[in-house]
Amino acid sequence: MPDEVSKCVDIESNGQVLTLIIDRPKALNALSGDVLQEISQHLSEIQQKLSRGDDYRVLFVRGAGEKAFVAGADIKVMQGGDKSQVEKFIELGQSVMNDIEQLPLAVVAVVDGFAIGGGLELALACDLILATEAAKVGQAEVNLGIIPGFGGTQRLANRVGVGAAKRLIFTGETISSEEANRMGMFDWLVPAVELDSKISEISALICSKGPLAVAASKRAINAKYQESQSSGLKREISEFIDVFSSSDAKEGLTAFVEKRAPSFRRK
Repeated sequence: MPDEVSKCVDIESNGQVLTLIIDRPKALNALSGDVLQEISQHLSEIQQKLSRGDDYRVLFVRGAGEKAFVAGADIKVMQGGDKSQVEKFIELGQSVMNDIEQLPLAVVAVVDGFAIGGGLELALACDLILATEAAKVGQAEVNLGIIPGFGGTQRLANRVGVGAAKRLIFTGETISSEEANRMGMFDWLVPAVELDSKISEISALICSKGPLAVAASKRAINAKYQESQSSGLKREISEFIDVFSSSDAKEGLTAFVEKRAPSFRRK
């Protein structure tokens, strides 16, 4: 699944367990428009199979290679796009994250290496986060003169609290797995050598539970905040586009591509 071979995203099945793998290791698995479209296609096909009665219980989301889970959205998309193109890209990213959040099974992000910007937002859209000690996370968008656009302003606060979310978003810093774990970012933190055994343990644990009960619990828990989150996500897109249109954003994105420090002027 799917029948056609994906270019950047693969999916593997092992009984009741699915694993979605973003396979762009040379680009640190960055989320381009094509990658997001492929993820969306896979999620749609999973949903269709579940509706037909296929018995999947858990989906793991991983990044290929040893350096990154996902090191953010593809900056070239924003650096080279106009306002309309970037708005469509942000809307696509939010749509994919929403689809992950609404999938009627347990979704576990496996963070081994960098999860920055859009990569952290992808992990936050999952129900649970399993991380290794090699994980490094952050919402680095302010370093580019922009803001999170794939739901980070909403889901980060839901997971670690408003104060910690503001700290990470305002500073743009990348923090260690230990510090992220102290914030409550992760559900499990293990040495890299124990990752595969932990995945097997989590798979067996979740697969042994009632799948209808897991799906219903997920819907009920999500209902607690989804109405306010929906409003917040719309606001995030609006604020993103306003900031993206600024000279500061143009400077930040250009400086990133040119590998130099930006000079922001509040314009």
